[in-house]
Amino acid sequence: MNQIDSLPAEIRPPEANTVALVTGANSGIGFAIARQLLERGVSVWIGARDLGKGERSATELGPGAHAVQLDVTDEASVAAAVGQVGELDILVNNAGVNPGGDDIAGTSLDQLRAAYETNVFGLISVTQAFLPALTRSAHPRIVNISSGTGSLTWSSGPNPQFDRRVAKGGGLAYRSSKTAVNAVTVLTAESLGDAFKVNALAPGLRRTNLVAGMSVGGDPVEAATGAVRLALLPDDGPTGALWSWDGTRAPW
Repeated sequence: MNQIDSLPAEIRPPEANTVALVTGANSGIGFAIARQLLERGVSVWIGARDLGKGERSATELGPGAHAVQLDVTDEASVAAAVGQVGELDILVNNAGVNPGGDDIAGTSLDQLRAAYETNVFGLISVTQAFLPALTRSAHPRIVNISSGTGSLTWSSGPNPQFDRRVAKGGGLAYRSSKTAVNAVTVLTAESLGDAFKVNALAPGLRRTNLVAGMSVGGDPVEAATGAVRLALLPDDGPTGALWSWDGTRAPW
């Protein structure tokens, strides 16, 4: 796999009729990703557990946006979405949850199960279900939204991005699930080969529902720009890597 340290400055202009699916896209980073893909001429399916919210978001985004009911933890929902979406070129696995908990002593098994059910198993379920459609695409792209807090390198060494609580082992459920996402990303890339471009994005802390109640985080639009760069990589672009939102390579 291509081991470069930064993403290409230019993206590949999407061909006519390019189709993307963004899970968890009715708000936050997913919504911003959908908007930016639409602005580049990509038709986008807004995956949402609540179809009504998805439809309202699609209406707000305008022509080219379509809503599909998609609960990544429900196999029947995923299968139905495959039938509705049809052909697919870009899959952005954005849906994610943070069920809370703290360190190893302060996190319940239920919180761990909830994190893995959506962030890991749901991501794998959707990827597997849409793999036949992606394989038919001339430029298949998979973008997994991960987290810098899931980087083992950053977690085990000094990192000014993490506050003291996180650096001391907090956020076990969420962070370990994102470490698993990173592993799934690199193994999926190895399995599918260079015809696919499979990458993970560390979007940085953003003002989204994931951190509701916290007066922290940057604009989701900034993170979305990084995801769109990965979704529209040229055919000689990298695969099997974790990238920071600014286009620089992040450590596993």
